[in-house]
Amino acid sequence: MSWWDRMWQWEDTHRQGVDVTLTVLLTLVLVPVSIAAMGSTASGLRAPVLALCVLGVVAPLAWRRTRPAASIAIVYTCALLHVLGGQPLLPVDVVVPFALYSVALHGPRWAHRVGLAGAIVGSLLVAAVLALPFDLLGAALVALLISSIFLVAWAFGLVRRSRRDHLEALVDRTHRLEVERDQQAIIATAAERSRIAREMHDIVAHSLSVIIAQADGGRYASAQDPDAATRSLGTIAETGRAALTDMRRLLGVLREAPGAGAPGSAPGVLRATSHAATTTGTVATTSPQPAVEDVEHLVAQVRASGLRVSSVRLGTPRNLPPGAGLTVYRIAQESLTNVLKHAGPDPGVTVLLQWLPTSVVLEVSDDGRGAAADADGLGQGLVGMRERAAMFGGTVTAGPRPGGGFRVRATLPTPGADAAAGTPPRTDTRPAGGSSS
Repeated sequence: MSWWDRMWQWEDTHRQGVDVTLTVLLTLVLVPVSIAAMGSTASGLRAPVLALCVLGVVAPLAWRRTRPAASIAIVYTCALLHVLGGQPLLPVDVVVPFALYSVALHGPRWAHRVGLAGAIVGSLLVAAVLALPFDLLGAALVALLISSIFLVAWAFGLVRRSRRDHLEALVDRTHRLEVERDQQAIIATAAERSRIAREMHDIVAHSLSVIIAQADGGRYASAQDPDAATRSLGTIAETGRAALTDMRRLLGVLREAPGAGAPGSAPGVLRATSHAATTTGTVATTSPQPAVEDVEHLVAQVRASGLRVSSVRLGTPRNLPPGAGLTVYRIAQESLTNVLKHAGPDPGVTVLLQWLPTSVVLEVSDDGRGAAADADGLGQGLVGMRERAAMFGGTVTAGPRPGGGFRVRATLPTPGADAAAGTPPRTDTRPAGGSSS
């Protein structure tokens, strides 16, 4: 911002004090000079009236910005009175173009248009009074000169008005952009919190369900088979380590990178570190997020805990985006967790992963208690499944299946479906209780 702009900004900020001070100074300078210029031509009762008219030309400048239309109306009226009183031009009349400038800058549109028309009419009147009755050329030149002064003042006021409106529009746009940026940040934060909540729910709920199932089974079996308790404790330890690894992975991507403060890197940037050894004091080692290929490992982990799980794959696998693959894995994880929590003792579970020409289908079904199972009503598993699938244009249906039990079916569209449409399907069935793949 230049010194000129800063000066106008300061003047606009202190407008009332500036206007009053300017009015007082002009009154002290122009009023005595104008009264002296009238001299002996103003005598008798006409002298006080003309003196009041002179004062009335200057005084309205004190409210030229708060009430510009009223200010210019009083200025014009007093100037017209002293012209009709035989004093066509006085030193105080330099204020009249300034009043027109003020109304062009601060007044409504109709006011500055009427003010310009009044100024042109006043110019003609002054020219008629000053010029000789038959000197038409002189009268025209005087009217042209005075009208030009008024036109310059009016145009300068409109230019400043246009600049002020432009700056106000820019300020308003900047404010709206800041508000929109803050709203987008709030929305992004809420979405990120929801994503983290889903990840935490999937990791903690699944792992704790396995641990609780193993602890209960080991406690009941310890009296008859001490080795069963040992196996349960091993499974609990393995599940706990896996949950801790997943938790570190999730928290690792939320931590600030060590070089965030270095030149060329923005502060607060979040990144995921690679699956490699790190030095002491740096960000915790993380590994890639689970994908659709890890569903088999998940089934093997649950099978090792004692649950009878069958794994079935149909069709030719295709590459999925990382987010879509993670969604399939988390839905399978949450479905198996629900089986552990609600299906009852010794249910049989089937995990079906089917690759269709245009989509991938994951179906987890069991023959347990199904919808008859007790629930505390606080779970968010099904809601989280549907939210995850909806982000990739997929759907999730869940409910009791015919003949008893419960079924969760998720369908996600797959990219590059046309290339795999003509490929014959492949079937890979793993019976319950088999070895992990």
